[in-house]
Amino acid sequence: MENWQDFTNDTIAALLEDGSDPDALYTIEHHFYDKDFAKLEKLAVELFKLGYEVTDAEEVEFEDGDSAWVFDAIREQPLDAASIIADAIKLEALAHKNKVEYDGWGTYFEGDEDDEEYEDDDEDGDEA
Repeated sequence: MENWQDFTNDTIAALLEDGSDPDALYTIEHHFYDKDFAKLEKLAVELFKLGYEVTDAEEVEFEDGDSAWVFDAIREQPLDAASIIADAIKLEALAHKNKVEYDGWGTYFEGDEDDEEYEDDDEDGDEA
C-alpha cells in the first residue's frame, strides 16, 4: 500500500508553492486499471453509487507492450489533505477487494497559470 499521507501532503504543498488557489474546488481524479474489463466495470458501478463521476474505460498500452483498461473516478472538492487521504485509502481498499489496481490520484493547478496536472506516477518519476 502506498503512503497516501506523504504523497498527498507533498502534492498539496507543491500545488500551493506553485501558486495554485488554496480556496478553489479541485477536480480529484482517482486512477484504476486492470486487464479484465469486467472487473473494472463492476468497480466503476460501485464507485458511481458512492457518488463519483466515472469516466469511460479506455484501453492503454504500456511501454513493455502489455495493455490494460483504465478509468478515473472523479470528485470535485476542496484541497483538504485529510479528506483526500481518506478517499485514497478507501478507494485503494475497494480496488483491492475487486482485484483491480488503484494507481493513485491526481489533480490540476487552479489559478491564472496554464493548467498543470499533479499526480502519482511511480513508473517514471517525472510528475509530482
